[in-house]
Amino acid sequence: MGKTITTRKGRRARGFTLIELIIVMAIIATLSAIAIPRYIQIVKKAKEATLQEDLHVMRAAIDAYTVDKEKAPQSLDELVQAGYLKSMPIDPMTGHSDTWITAQSDSMMDINETEGGIDDVHSGAQGVAIDGTSYNTW
Repeated sequence: MGKTITTRKGRRARGFTLIELIIVMAIIATLSAIAIPRYIQIVKKAKEATLQEDLHVMRAAIDAYTVDKEKAPQSLDELVQAGYLKSMPIDPMTGHSDTWITAQSDSMMDINETEGGIDDVHSGAQGVAIDGTSYNTW
């Protein structure tokens, strides 16, 4: 593929022509144009799966706390302090652990419950998921 050139001193220099370099750069650009959007979509899908799992775990912890203590937690930190969560998960969409939005309820979930409090949690992210729904409605 390389072209051999003879210099004035009789040495042979090997190199690529400009056309060969342009063709290689075009191939790299084409492959990048295909691969990068796919990579971004896969990363977004992985973050969405993580968000769904985190919400499931936190909701299960809220329910378990409510049943065990006969009152709903007043904050998400209360779940960590009581040992229902090891630590507050980081919202994968915002990258922060303090963006969770809690839904308070004064109504009791069951007959044994003595005090209302948090009964649901949502992401504080403002984006739209691959399926078209907003993250803060999950």
